[in-house]
Amino acid sequence: MTDTYTPPAVWTWDKESGGKFANINRPVSGATHDKALPVGKHPLQLYSQGTPNGVKVTILLEELLAAGHEGAEYDAWLIEIGKGDQFGSGFVAVNPNSKIPALMDRSGPTPQRVFESGAILMYLAEKFSAFLPTSGAARAECLSWLFWQVGSAPYLGGGFGHFYAYAPEKWEYPINRFAMETKRQLDVLDKHLAQHDHMAGGGYTIADMAIWPWYGALALGKLYGDAGTFLAVHEYKHVQRWARQIAARPTVKRGRRVNSTSDAPDMLRERHDASDFDALNID
Repeated sequence: MTDTYTPPAVWTWDKESGGKFANINRPVSGATHDKALPVGKHPLQLYSQGTPNGVKVTILLEELLAAGHEGAEYDAWLIEIGKGDQFGSGFVAVNPNSKIPALMDRSGPTPQRVFESGAILMYLAEKFSAFLPTSGAARAECLSWLFWQVGSAPYLGGGFGHFYAYAPEKWEYPINRFAMETKRQLDVLDKHLAQHDHMAGGGYTIADMAIWPWYGALALGKLYGDAGTFLAVHEYKHVQRWARQIAARPTVKRGRRVNSTSDAPDMLRERHDASDFDALNID
């Protein structure tokens, strides 16, 4: 970097940060406008967008349905974060942090809100007693990897992804800093998956569902344009094996299509019934 920035004694918000999300970034919380959330016919109401954090939840919901849990039927409403939908009053009431995904469970006498993707995965897995070991070492391992992902993804998304793909200019220092950390994380995964078919004991769990939309998608070249080439993701052979294995699941193919803002014909902006997939070209 050629310019040196000297921080002031007290930071003030006097100009936009620049980059792709400059129009919605702000240093305060709360609603910017009044907008009620729609409510569909199912007890589970998901408000989300098909980003990696959103895909985690739709994959789990599709897995639950495929496993025979009829109570996991859901309505998935699109929250377009680029347009600031997450700052509507209805969404803020479900998630005061204004981040997708957010879930309302209306199956009980009192509607229950759940926010933060990791919390939603745990909530649903425990609600349906599926994809999360109930006790012992397997449960501890699953939760350890789930929270590893929750803690690590900001380096991949908010760090590497921001400076590599979304910042208004390419700056060497932050790109190098977060590329190094992202490759370290890929190495952690690769060494673990060299000894295990899945992330945790007991087979396929919410740990896999949490990690795959971020690191699996990166390994398969589906994040941040040519970032896979830049990070030489082909070097992580065991991550590659695991990523392809998860990607081949029909439930994962369905889950990653929900709440997409892509114009591709095989994507769904909203999902309200299993039959919504029937018209899609899913191989």
